[in-house]
Amino acid sequence: MVAHTRADSAPKPTDPALAGARILVAEARYYDAIADELLAGALAAIEAARAQATVVTVPGALEIPATVAILLETGAYDAVVALGCVIRGETGHYDIVAGESARALMDLSVDRRVPLGNGILTVETEAQALARARVAEMNKGGGAAEAALGVLALKRAAEAARPR
Repeated sequence: MVAHTRADSAPKPTDPALAGARILVAEARYYDAIADELLAGALAAIEAARAQATVVTVPGALEIPATVAILLETGAYDAVVALGCVIRGETGHYDIVAGESARALMDLSVDRRVPLGNGILTVETEAQALARARVAEMNKGGGAAEAALGVLALKRAAEAARPR
């Protein structure tokens, strides 16, 4: 690996090594308007990196980790982007969905050494979710894709620098 200064140490999602990378985007469409914005941001970031996206849709955030695990078994994907939204309600269900989906995704990423951007929003209100999801505002879908692409760039650089 090449040493970098702090200012340029973050991998760039437009790294030429990302061209053609296969990105699995698993989206929960429980809230369609929010999902549309998250997906638009993620796909724009993936396209900017000249990578290829495969989008699969599941009912809710709890279904994302199992879907990702199943599809990673195919060996067809270099990185994963998880998109969805969990809005706090009147019961403790929010805590289970938010915590367990995040835990399972982190376990998958670490255990399988797969770059993963977690774009599952966990918010109090729909207004908070829309502000975070909108491409013109916080663009958390794009941020999740950029995170996965950045880690993939690091992974590829490390693999290229590995002694043969």
